[in-house]
Amino acid sequence: MDISFINKVAIVTGAGQGIGFEICHALTRAGASVVLNDIDQTLANEAAEKICAATVTKNCVAVPGDSSDVNFIRALVENAVKRFGKLDIAIANAGITTFGDFLTYAPESFFNIMRVNLGGTFFLAQAAANQMKKQGTGGSLLFTSSVTGHQACKDLGAYGMSKAAIEMLAKNLVIEVSTYNINVNTVVPGATLTSRTMEDVNYEKTWSALTPMGRPANVQDIANAALFLVSDNARHITGQSLIVDGGWTSVSPF
Repeated sequence: MDISFINKVAIVTGAGQGIGFEICHALTRAGASVVLNDIDQTLANEAAEKICAATVTKNCVAVPGDSSDVNFIRALVENAVKRFGKLDIAIANAGITTFGDFLTYAPESFFNIMRVNLGGTFFLAQAAANQMKKQGTGGSLLFTSSVTGHQACKDLGAYGMSKAAIEMLAKNLVIEVSTYNINVNTVVPGATLTSRTMEDVNYEKTWSALTPMGRPANVQDIANAALFLVSDNARHITGQSLIVDGGWTSVSPF
């Protein structure tokens, strides 16, 4: 099954490295024009340069900024349309993880994680959907959740709560945006090898033992699922959450 994104325009937040970067890279290789966002300006610029250097089209531009800031989100959508003429795909990938014991978890940590993970997702979806509605040609929204939204994990109460809420948002938006030919889904990564997770020297070994398929995911595994969900091949799939975890949530060992 070939997946092409020729003449498609996409925004991906939180894409300076890891899963978001690989999604941008894969979209660009498949022909899309991509607006790559990250809060870290250096990461964003370097990521876009790497992708352009590795692809024929070179249609990847960095727009650094805080994707939890509503005014920036709206400007991000406007920027994509100004540069490329339209918007077909919006992927809300940006998010933060904070660990903390429930009994002592700080209010500032709670509200910060909700602002970034929930607010950033909600308002990117809102701005993108309004643009797609105006265009009248439909589009795709994709959110990044986590297996912690399906399985309780110690010290991740607030994070898991935010990710479960993102999946409920995708379901609810089916009511709101289907009439405009916009589909909305969620990709749900489990343990994944990224530059951040690999800072733990035992990460790959530990999660290889805990994952039924014998290894944690790599970023390509998650990007492959993401690209399918925002492709024309998935136009009749909406309100769904696709778990990519090598079977971990079926048995959930810690």
